[in-house]
Amino acid sequence: MNVKLLAYTQINKAWLEEWPAAALESLPKGMSDGQAVCVTAIRTCYSSNKPTEIIELEGEKYFKKEASDGQGGNDADRLIRHIMNSGHTSTIEHINFTFAIEGVSRSLLAQITRHRHLSFSVQSQRYVKFGSEDKSGGFNYTWPPSISEQPQEIWDIYSSYMEQIQEMYDELREAGISAEDARMVLPNAATTNLVMTGNLRSLLDFYSKRSEKGAQWEIRELAEMLKEEIVKAEPWTEAFFKLKKK
Repeated sequence: MNVKLLAYTQINKAWLEEWPAAALESLPKGMSDGQAVCVTAIRTCYSSNKPTEIIELEGEKYFKKEASDGQGGNDADRLIRHIMNSGHTSTIEHINFTFAIEGVSRSLLAQITRHRHLSFSVQSQRYVKFGSEDKSGGFNYTWPPSISEQPQEIWDIYSSYMEQIQEMYDELREAGISAEDARMVLPNAATTNLVMTGNLRSLLDFYSKRSEKGAQWEIRELAEMLKEEIVKAEPWTEAFFKLKKK
């Protein structure tokens, strides 16, 4: 499995260019784009200032002062913590992340698409041909730990069945069966690639459910890899992955 963050919410530079020079110079140095969007959304609900004015007029107050709750960080961190704890989490839906997810099983795909408010573009078994002689070189498949940790004879049984499935697929294609119908014999273990986009609220919800011990091994691994990519881009989000799961 390979997971890479392709894109995430950034401040529109054209908007910043409209600011007075003095306001630009006073921008908080430690403020990330995600935090700026989040604070703008939160304060819009409670401030008489316009959304376009929030960071310019209130940024110094939230980003340049220590958190007043004694839990570390600046007062923007405190504000976001307060909002998260109060359940007003619609305000973090404005921060989006887009991932490339490669080499996951169709079994995982069936599970992840049950989650709402995530968007998917998935490699098609209808249009991409998985014959041995096709550009793909045949279908790839996952190895569940319960099989890969077994003695060689179990490995051989599993890989032998996969080879037989490949042969069935090839024979159907050679007989003139279309890829969209030949794919019916491909297993849940067959891997696929997808692009997935979600807002921070939905991704935290996904993590809270799929990082649990009761979740299947593959989707648990995916949950941790998504978290790693998000936290790398927006470090302040790490605290919310650690919140007690309800």
